[in-house]
Amino acid sequence: MARVNTFILEYGERLKAGVDLNTTRPPKKTMQRFIRFLRPVTDERLAGMIDYPLHEIVVIVFIATLGGASTWHDMEQFGYAYEKWFRKFLRLANGIPSHDTFRRVFGLIKTEQLEAATVGFIADVLTRLKTVLKLNNTDVRHICVDGKESRGTGRKRDTSEAVRNLQTLHIYDNSHGICLYSRQIENKTNEIPVAQSILGSMDLRGSIVTFDAMNTQKKTIAIIREQKGDYIGALKGNHEIMDGEVSDYFTNARCEQIRVKGVDYCRSSEKAHNQAETREFFLTRQVSWFQDLDQWSGLKSFICYKKKMVNLVTGLETTEERFYITSVTDVVLCADAIRGHWGVESLHWHLDVSFSEDDNTTMDRQAFSNLSLINKMCLSLLKLCKPLFKNSSVRSMRKLFGWKMAESLA
Repeated sequence: MARVNTFILEYGERLKAGVDLNTTRPPKKTMQRFIRFLRPVTDERLAGMIDYPLHEIVVIVFIATLGGASTWHDMEQFGYAYEKWFRKFLRLANGIPSHDTFRRVFGLIKTEQLEAATVGFIADVLTRLKTVLKLNNTDVRHICVDGKESRGTGRKRDTSEAVRNLQTLHIYDNSHGICLYSRQIENKTNEIPVAQSILGSMDLRGSIVTFDAMNTQKKTIAIIREQKGDYIGALKGNHEIMDGEVSDYFTNARCEQIRVKGVDYCRSSEKAHNQAETREFFLTRQVSWFQDLDQWSGLKSFICYKKKMVNLVTGLETTEERFYITSVTDVVLCADAIRGHWGVESLHWHLDVSFSEDDNTTMDRQAFSNLSLINKMCLSLLKLCKPLFKNSSVRSMRKLFGWKMAESLA
């Protein structure tokens, strides 16, 4: 039976079991490796007018972000505080750049080039870890598609000069905890064509793609199938007729039949934060009744997901019911992927809360997007470090990283 690839979980379990990574690298070698990934990133500044090399600026922002810095002023101050440490692997011929220099240069960097460098660096780290831990997981890779709004980037709301908040589409590899693609959504469009363009460029063999109702589009699904991938798409009000038909199909009697047979049914329960949750997944392969079946490429199953939550303090009970279409016929695989879609939502939460992106009021959208790429790279690295820090929060790990650097300067 196929399962969703959970490299991050396996990696964490190996570390908890006491596996010695034996991969400790001096900071200088690690930074030299990162700098090599930065070489293809072009410097858009005028030659002969450059006081601070591009790689020095990006490296300082990277380390400062790991150490808890969230604003351009933070990064300047962090650079001054740890200038001696930075000089171990950077020349810093003109010292530490100002906060304005950090912001201006990040506003000039081509986002797709920086994305290739940061994602490439994380992928290299993952490859090395897999080799050391001898992990050769062949399970299904889980890709999540979702959009994010950066609430601090808008201006002059409710006026004729209003600038809307920056919207970004993320393609997130939930199996490995890495954001593969981040794309700004232009004012005159939405995330649907952007998602279609990116998915059409990906090799999706051995992958299952999950997305919300907005991206449950015939063209999007056709593209995923053309790229040899599987999909699970949510249904909601924007597919009112289809959502209603699938909802009508999963009557209580039919769900009970599926539960009794057991083959296409799975259930899980857990208690946390004074709440007990029960999740049930019902899958049917009976799709021939659906009138528009031939218009949805590879559609093989419908899924009903029922969730019951009981507050253990008040006794209050609430329920949810959601419906999905999919090219998959394995209910356990579907359940893993549907539950795993929270991974991209967790990414958004950490960017807003752990990295304070909602409080960042940078108006230069290029600069903001490039800084967000650094945030996402740092988040991936911190998640890999989590088992080594007794599962501390991301915010705590950033502080600990900054405090550890002080020991290096001693």
